[in-house]
Amino acid sequence: MKIIYASCMAALVLCLTGAALADDLQSVGDPDSLGFSARRLARMTSWFEAQSQKGDPSGFVVGVARGGKLAYLQATGFEDHDKQMPMRPDSIFRIGSMSKQITSVATMILVDEGKLDLDAPVAQYLPELKDMQVVKKDQATGDPILLDLVQKVFEPAKRAMTIRDLLRNTSGLVYGVGDYADPGFGNAAVHLLYGARAPFRREKPIASFVASLSTLPLLHQPGEVWEYSIGYDVLGRVIEVVSGHPFDQFLQSRLFAPLHMVDSGFSVPQDKLARLVAVPGAQPAPLSDGDVTKPQTFFSGGGGIVSTVPDFLRFCQMLLNGGELDGVRILKPETVRLMTRNSVSPDMHIAGHEVGPAFGTGWGLGFAVRTDPDFSLIPGAVGSFNWQGSWGTFFSVDPVQKLILVMMMQRSQYSENGFYFNAIRRLPYTALKVPEVSAPVESRRGDAENLAEYVGRYDFGGSTSSLDRQILVADGNGWIGLESVVAETGGLRVIKLASAGPAAKAGVLAGDLITSVSGASIRGLTLEAALHRISGTANAAIELKIMRSKQSDPLVFTFVREAVPSHSVQLQIRVADGRLIVEATGGWSILDFDRGQPTPVAALSKDEFYVEGGDHTRIAFTRDAVGKVNGAVLNPGRWEQRGALAQ
Repeated sequence: MKIIYASCMAALVLCLTGAALADDLQSVGDPDSLGFSARRLARMTSWFEAQSQKGDPSGFVVGVARGGKLAYLQATGFEDHDKQMPMRPDSIFRIGSMSKQITSVATMILVDEGKLDLDAPVAQYLPELKDMQVVKKDQATGDPILLDLVQKVFEPAKRAMTIRDLLRNTSGLVYGVGDYADPGFGNAAVHLLYGARAPFRREKPIASFVASLSTLPLLHQPGEVWEYSIGYDVLGRVIEVVSGHPFDQFLQSRLFAPLHMVDSGFSVPQDKLARLVAVPGAQPAPLSDGDVTKPQTFFSGGGGIVSTVPDFLRFCQMLLNGGELDGVRILKPETVRLMTRNSVSPDMHIAGHEVGPAFGTGWGLGFAVRTDPDFSLIPGAVGSFNWQGSWGTFFSVDPVQKLILVMMMQRSQYSENGFYFNAIRRLPYTALKVPEVSAPVESRRGDAENLAEYVGRYDFGGSTSSLDRQILVADGNGWIGLESVVAETGGLRVIKLASAGPAAKAGVLAGDLITSVSGASIRGLTLEAALHRISGTANAAIELKIMRSKQSDPLVFTFVREAVPSHSVQLQIRVADGRLIVEATGGWSILDFDRGQPTPVAALSKDEFYVEGGDHTRIAFTRDAVGKVNGAVLNPGRWEQRGALAQ
């Protein structure tokens, strides 16, 4: 029997090379012609339907476009669970911080027109922000010196904050406690001061808000620290001053209308209120981004816009096309390239969010950008860009795959949104076909006596697709919960921990330096060698010796490894009726292998097998120097994915 690979490569070449001849985001096209497995793409519907049944969120709208064509648009669950109103594809959502990308594009329209200088001081356009002071830092600890709301210790800014700083989140401005509940925005005295002196007063215009900032200090020297901030709200006022139009009118005339984003704005008109999605558990409706059921006075460029998945797909397609959509040019191609490439230097201090080299994530002029091929918070290839909103919205653009992902939901608990963002990054990529054609190979019967050597569990880390590679901190089949570490001369620096992981529960903190593992020093080891020391079986004890900032003596933590968590991608292989059976048992399905569905594979040659149905996924086993099976490779070749056999 011969293997037949469905490639549709001719259609893919037309869709994916160069600019699309005509973008069609109105009707869902044939997934196969766009390089997707229709069967695997349908997994998304089942997954999101299952989540909708939990009630928070009560529903989702998910859109996927590739090569300027709509591959998937699905609404699941309810707009309003209590009223049993079904979600629809054009349901309207509060998009929170995805407003920032819209504001950044609006800013760059004026830069393209020569009306706004990226490197001009903000005070050139907003004189009330001239000569802002900066909070002094303690030389020993680096902590800000702010004794209370009356006694303050300030110093002059080394340079003025610029328009570029506002776009890069390097202005020195911060968010105030009370504007957002996310503790990632800080709870230091400076953040409290912002919340008290410059709160978001929704009944007042942006001009009033900006004026209130003139009495406040910057937390950081401009250009020295990346910290998520109110800079995009300040940009809204800059746009008003430079254009001579209210911010909402500027967006409508220069962006929303030209792109036919028909449901986007700062409020929802009366005739569209039936499509506004309710936030489960938020009674009355959330007001921190304004009561969008009424006309607004404060036009928040940082978090106040409402939109739909179809509208945001058009916005993203314009960016993917280099600033143009349907013959309408919004930005110059070189401007889009500038906005979507990393502008944060590796040595810049990062505060208040998961952006920086340790997360494989940089920041452009309004967008988070993937910088690391092996690990990132951003789906896709290096150069992909994305962001999300606090109410549960997410988008990502992969320029290499010409792929756009948009997911919208409404939740009142921002801290748990990552669970859903993880799904939208994985499910579409695992539905992509491998874009290659292999020569047909005659299958042969497997040697039943030798099949037993392939039995075991194979861990593929975090990747459901080689096109969105995610090498997690893999520590064998026992897990301690280190999500991101970097190797230093003195050991392993902890960047991020799983909050419910064994290490975090034992007391390990981000920033700690691991110097030895179970009594053996890891100083000077490579990252791979150090992680090998951490590796071990589930339920086995591990001891970490740690150096912590501001403490002279090392700390010792002893705890027990846990089983590898469900967020990894795993295949369990066994033998039944003389055949090799493969089943996805981790958190996600992968290629032809569905979670909880045993799939038989047929032998091609020694150590290589394939799935006879589906998309004919191949699995080849690898061996160590003495000939023992030690791993597996899915679809060997350019698009392969490698997994290790758990001992």
